[in-house]
Amino acid sequence: MTHLFEHELEGLREILLTMGSQAESAVSRAVKAFLTRDDELARQVEADDSLLDQLEIEVDDLSISLLAQAPLATHLRLTTIAMKVSQNLERVGDEATKIARRTLDLNSEPPLKALPDIAAMGALATSMLKGALDAFVTGDIGLARATIQRDTTMDSANRQIHRDLVQCMLADSGTITRCLNVMVIAKSLERIADHATNVAEEIIFLTEGRDVRHAHMKDPASPGINQMHSHET
Repeated sequence: MTHLFEHELEGLREILLTMGSQAESAVSRAVKAFLTRDDELARQVEADDSLLDQLEIEVDDLSISLLAQAPLATHLRLTTIAMKVSQNLERVGDEATKIARRTLDLNSEPPLKALPDIAAMGALATSMLKGALDAFVTGDIGLARATIQRDTTMDSANRQIHRDLVQCMLADSGTITRCLNVMVIAKSLERIADHATNVAEEIIFLTEGRDVRHAHMKDPASPGINQMHSHET
């Protein structure tokens, strides 16, 4: 392996870490903007999304260059997974931007009297994303698996918030627009958790060479694995 290849491979890792940090920050700031009704912060989240878009392009360009010269199968695996991880992180940024935009819409109206627990969903989504990124940095398969398993909690939280908001709309038709905006925010957080899960699954493949996506369909009796399910990308 040449010195230039090693340098470019390390550069790829650095870009991914920068993307991860930016994506994590975008989610945290978007949720904070929603909870504090901060228009300026919401607009900053929206404006900063272009950085993740640019970093994804850089990852793709560098990965394609590395694929042409990768001397080992492990290097091929890393570069192809890097593109998948960057795609998921870019989509996390898109969901954070969606939260920011819905926050701006909500802030133009009075706050809901009974707001569902978006704070808990936001904390879980951010924690899952951090867990997946830490697993990437450290190669900690246990952390990656723990991140995947937490996704069922996020799915349940989203369903509960949906039910709560439906009841709110039924009780007061004047809240419909606001409740629908909050539903979109909750769904975005659930999708962020899906993307974190996708990243964790890629880390397991990178480290073990084993594809755990849709694993419950391959071996329903496998302990632990049958709780892993497919996620949108």
